[in-house]
Amino acid sequence: MKLNINIFIQEELRKLTNKKFPKKYISQYIVPIIKNIYHSKNNKFILSGSQGSGKSTLATLLKLVIEKYYKKKVILLSIDDYYLSKNQRLKLSQKIHPLLLTRGVPGTHDIKKLKDHILQFKKQKFPIVTPTFNKLKDDISKKRKVFKNADILILEGWCCGASPIEKTYLFKNINDLEKKLDNDFRWRKYYNNKLKKEYQIIFSMFEKKIFIQAKSFNNVLNWRYSQERRNASKRNRKTFMNKKATKNFIQYYEKLSKWMIKNMPDEADMLLKVDRNQKIKKIIIKTDAFL
Repeated sequence: MKLNINIFIQEELRKLTNKKFPKKYISQYIVPIIKNIYHSKNNKFILSGSQGSGKSTLATLLKLVIEKYYKKKVILLSIDDYYLSKNQRLKLSQKIHPLLLTRGVPGTHDIKKLKDHILQFKKQKFPIVTPTFNKLKDDISKKRKVFKNADILILEGWCCGASPIEKTYLFKNINDLEKKLDNDFRWRKYYNNKLKKEYQIIFSMFEKKIFIQAKSFNNVLNWRYSQERRNASKRNRKTFMNKKATKNFIQYYEKLSKWMIKNMPDEADMLLKVDRNQKIKKIIIKTDAFL
């Protein structure tokens, strides 16, 4: 006998987050997201949000529930799995800018491979074999994911759905990394140009955007640091990024993340406003967006 959907979601969330969510919260904030996706006439969705905002957890949950309760197969792609290899980024850093050695910004993904897989889904050509990325080794893993069929495609990632940054803001130094290591703007002009061209082609292949909006980028530091500590604990690692190192790391993502926090609410078909504890406080859906 199937578990009540709210109980199932509660149990899966506990496994994913090690936290117990009230059934009222689940019925008010989680179930509506799932139902809107299921009942939509569309089948390709972007799910984005700042680092640590809970997008990967939500994406995993959506797949679990839709497949179990609504009998539709879901391909869940993370843009993180499409990062270029360490060697590819090394060459890119030598050719374009040293900051491109660090994964993250547009231009550090294998966007052609991602596009091929989206087109495979669109044409329903299976199996679709997708890459995985080992963040601990900072390189492409030998492991692959194989999808034999699917009805729904969800692409999740921190920069997914982002529009190009306006020049006035792009050329404004907002942190030490930009001021000291990109004072000629080569790095940011490169990734913004990639965002403007190849990435917009990818994003336009999706019908609907769901965006998790943090109140402030200040939350991202705490979320990312907590994530780092949890991952270290799971892997029994004695070393992990301390708060200072984490703060330095997220500077790579800061400009585009802040740009998205400001602009994505107007562009998203579904907006999920979250508090500093990553709890959804409000869902805003554009009129008829998912009909």
